[in-house]
Amino acid sequence: MSTSDTRTAPAPALPESRRRIHREAGLGVVLVVLVALFATLTPRFATGDTFAQIGTDLSIVLIVAVGQALVLFTRNIDVSVGSTVGLTAYLAASLTAAVPGLPLVLTVLVACLLGAALGAVNGALVATLKVPSIMVTLGTLYIFRGINSALAGSSQITAQNLPDSYSAIATGTVLGIPLMFLYALAVAGLAHLVIRHTFTGRAMLAVGSDPASAERTGIASKRLVFGAYTVTGLLCGLAGVLWGARYGTVDSSVATGFELVVLAAVVVGGVRITGGVGTVGGVVLGAAILSVISTGLALADVSPFWLQAIQGLVIILAITFDLVLRRRLESRGVST
Repeated sequence: MSTSDTRTAPAPALPESRRRIHREAGLGVVLVVLVALFATLTPRFATGDTFAQIGTDLSIVLIVAVGQALVLFTRNIDVSVGSTVGLTAYLAASLTAAVPGLPLVLTVLVACLLGAALGAVNGALVATLKVPSIMVTLGTLYIFRGINSALAGSSQITAQNLPDSYSAIATGTVLGIPLMFLYALAVAGLAHLVIRHTFTGRAMLAVGSDPASAERTGIASKRLVFGAYTVTGLLCGLAGVLWGARYGTVDSSVATGFELVVLAAVVVGGVRITGGVGTVGGVVLGAAILSVISTGLALADVSPFWLQAIQGLVIILAITFDLVLRRRLESRGVST
């Protein structure tokens, strides 16, 4: 091989494990810097109560973000998650208020099954009919929200209408750790095991990386896409129950715009919107970063109207950073 050939030969791809460690280490550094920054700006930030609040606040975001990540892994997107959370939250709270003696486990099961059914609608349209996922889920965003508005009208379910056991699932702690945070970690841990240590998880990433090649190797991409949407809906159902238990007030506006927060957490966490790249660990860090930002800004008396603008900016910056990094690596002949 000539010298010129050696110089132009593409560099080997970075091992996936190294790329994953680099991404997550970078996110960890960002998280530590943000915590130090807000602790400096306001002494109220660096307290046990504040960190418990951050853990509680990020929990619902993380549960839904894990589902969104599964969908993005397959090179699709679900912008209807906010409406799904809102509808399941209202129906779960309504069911509990209407049947006071109903076992809480049954309420959670019903909400999860409803969420899974709504997710399956998205999955069937995207996987079977090949309708672009952004169009399908944008449509169901309005459909699910419309159903919620028709059912709820101007009515509101408050904590006074719900048993104490309902709020206890969100307000309880174990050794000082909020229960909701433990639920979210359990969901994230299970998703990590599936993605990294099962054929289904690896196949999901393969579909997102190269759908045509995945089909040629016999991977059932339609089934995986359908499954990703169904699981996302199920997690939205769980999040809906926790939303009502956490905030105590449920109406037709619950989780409006929540899809933006979820998407921001996933993208900041390093999940590529073009599919096939990302980790559940990164999603956990992304959700934590957003929760630290929102809590820190609130304690610094920054207007909440700026929060959505900042979340949108964070999404743009995260996508831009990923694109610039990929182009730089490709210009050096390094496969990503």
